[in-house]
Amino acid sequence: MDKFLGYRCSLCGAEYSPTEVAYTCPKDGGNLDVLLDYPSLKKKFQAEDITSRGDFSLWRYLPLLPVNELAGGSTPLHTAGGTPVFKLPTLAKQLNLQNLWLKDESRNPTASFKDRASAIVVARAHEIGAEVVVTASTGNAGAALAGMSAAVGQKAVIFAPKSAPPAKVAQLLIFGAKVILVDGTYDDAFDLTIKCADEFGWYCRNTGYNPFTAEGKKTAAFEIWEWWQDAHAKWHEEFGEGLEHPPLTIFVSVGDGNIISGIHKGFKDLVELGWMANTPRIIGVQAEGSAAISNAFHANTEAIKPVTAKTIADSISVDLPRDGARAVRAVKETGGTYVNVSDEEILSAIAELGRVGIFAEPAGAAAYAGVARAISTGVIGSENPILVLNTGSGLKDIRAAMQAVAEAPIIEPTLDAVKKLL
Repeated sequence: MDKFLGYRCSLCGAEYSPTEVAYTCPKDGGNLDVLLDYPSLKKKFQAEDITSRGDFSLWRYLPLLPVNELAGGSTPLHTAGGTPVFKLPTLAKQLNLQNLWLKDESRNPTASFKDRASAIVVARAHEIGAEVVVTASTGNAGAALAGMSAAVGQKAVIFAPKSAPPAKVAQLLIFGAKVILVDGTYDDAFDLTIKCADEFGWYCRNTGYNPFTAEGKKTAAFEIWEWWQDAHAKWHEEFGEGLEHPPLTIFVSVGDGNIISGIHKGFKDLVELGWMANTPRIIGVQAEGSAAISNAFHANTEAIKPVTAKTIADSISVDLPRDGARAVRAVKETGGTYVNVSDEEILSAIAELGRVGIFAEPAGAAAYAGVARAISTGVIGSENPILVLNTGSGLKDIRAAMQAVAEAPIIEPTLDAVKKLL
């Protein structure tokens, strides 16, 4: 069985073979969905064939991915995914929620969700013989590409805006990528990356441009599906088969739109295979200063109008989202919505998560801030089981983290000084 059949344009529906196109639809520039051979997959695999596998990385789902696993043993690339879900009873009580969990993507090899996409893109680059992989990034996608590439000896070039947090730039350099800082925005870096890919024949990883990025990100949906099956089973053990568990609601921070569309794609794959009856409700969270997709959703359109993005959450700070149409559909088709949060709410969320042992970067904390906003506006109720996606580690942006807390006091090294402080 071929790994995948080809691509379908998310806008016009045109279909292409695996060799006809590489990035977006040549007719209208629409993002391409990877087409799997669902009938063959149904014949060859049962859900238990996946859930019984011993590998707990994203490669656990290799039969449902459009690439072959790279050889080379246990490298960081081979350990992407498989992130934990934590129950947050203290915060649940604070928010008057019966059940609240957080899936912590900071546990990935380069400490962000973006490792999922980069692992798949690097595997694809190896299959097509690409010498260099290039991407534009505010930090996380670039760090993920640099780290996954370093793990298997792949050359990588990263374009990042000069305003990217120093900790993220440090990761790029330490992993040995060719790093080029652009005197402009993320969108400027994005456009320059595509020009360079065309000019030099590099393979472009750009989010919302390369269709394989969503294929990596959909693996989080597969993990949530497995975890939720276990949660369901425990629910029925406690309350009996007669009482149905309320459906899950997932909060996802949104910038370019590729994470939320990738997660939606994963759930749609599972429904198509007959392994899941319905997709969970997905709620997108955008920063008020970077809300182009939210604006489109609430205007009931898939036409995304660019904004001048300005938010502390650099990972979701985007003028023109490149996967906006699919990001709108991800919430519309699952009965979800979009909520916007302020930078002040994001900083508060960083501190609140920190007090229960989760160190989230601003974009990850934005998803949690969205839960409080959704409660206050009646989007969710206390009975709704909630899963928050933390997309990256707070160590990625120490400057933002320090704004979320009071500075530590400085004292003389004496017991009297400690007593006076206390």
